Amino acid sequence: MDTIDQEITNNYAIYNGDSCEVLTEVPDESIHFSMYSPPFEGLYKFTSSDRDLSNSEGDDFWIHYSYIISEIFRITKPGRLSAVHCMQLPTSKTRHGYIGIRDFRGEIIKAHQELGWIFHSEVCIWKDPVVAMQRTKSIRLLHKQILKDSSMSGMGLADYVVVFRKPGENTERISGPLDHWAGEHLESKGNRSIDIWQRYAAPVWTDIRQTRTLAYRTGRDENDEVHISPLQLDVVERCIELWTNPGDTVLTPFMGIGTEVYVSVDQGRKAIGIELKPSYYKQAKKNLKQLQTTEPNLFDNLMAS
Repeated sequence: MDTIDQEITNNYAIYNGDSCEVLTEVPDESIHFSMYSPPFEGLYKFTSSDRDLSNSEGDDFWIHYSYIISEIFRITKPGRLSAVHCMQLPTSKTRHGYIGIRDFRGEIIKAHQELGWIFHSEVCIWKDPVVAMQRTKSIRLLHKQILKDSSMSGMGLADYVVVFRKPGENTERISGPLDHWAGEHLESKGNRSIDIWQRYAAPVWTDIRQTRTLAYRTGRDENDEVHISPLQLDVVERCIELWTNPGDTVLTPFMGIGTEVYVSVDQGRKAIGIELKPSYYKQAKKNLKQLQTTEPNLFDNLMAS
């Protein structure tokens, strides 16, 4: 593929390049599951490249992102899923003229539905409002605002994983008991799989370990020191176990430092990751070096199928 750099091993293929270009080279209906966190429109800029989705705003953002959504739809097997990690976004006086929040989660759902996806399910992920207050200094979360005028006070912004299913029949059933518990404590009452499922099936995950992430320090640069935020391993592990079989191929078009690829391979899946930013890609390579690869080449199997 025409990329800045790429690394193909027995269990994963990662590319330092533009998802809009790399995705076109992935065969139709070859992906079992995709999971990623897209740039949050208008919130942060990650690079100066006009290829970077974070540099698209307003209608341009949704035109740009919709192309990626449609490509993922094309390459996903019928009946299989795509999971998007997101949050509602704060508004600002300078950009929007008021302080409040916008329904970014709802906009993502609408964009997927317009391109043929079925809104399958979602889970809300609890976040500590004190940590958010210390990091963002949002007026909504400051206690002194309660003492001043609480009409401007509001709750912290949770994370969400919204899940979409491609229409059609899933020809390879995802079945079997749950065994890998992605959490700190699980008091089993006799049937471990049932106990895990009851925790995973909850509409709000309150037990995600917020600091359990891949190493990312050297992935930072002077332009994003304050906002690099890797997705928690617990979240990805739960989704991978719930919605894939061992040996399935998982895609992430916004790889970042490699979280989804790392978890997929660690849990016996194959993975494809695409990342535009060189520093993130290099950190992903470092993180993935920790994994051992012993299976047949990923693309030998992918192209044969």
